[in-house]
Amino acid sequence: MSDEALVLDILDRTLTLGGRAQQMTHETPLLGALPELDSMAVAWLVAALERELDIRIEDDEISAELFATVGTLTDFVARKRATRG
Repeated sequence: MSDEALVLDILDRTLTLGGRAQQMTHETPLLGALPELDSMAVAWLVAALERELDIRIEDDEISAELFATVGTLTDFVARKRATRG
């Protein structure tokens, strides 16, 4: 499964989007455009990404820019997965 497919799956389940994430593209805006993605949901999403993808996201890496679009989040996750070890 691609990094983007993994991110979309985790987004869908964590935010209980009922399959809506499968319609999203790399350019789909997230923070500010997706009502379900509030500050508490960001914390849940970070925890889910860490747990399910075996990555560590530091507090100083969490920003509005990270959650700007599906693409910015996917690219970040891809970098994290490539450097873990």
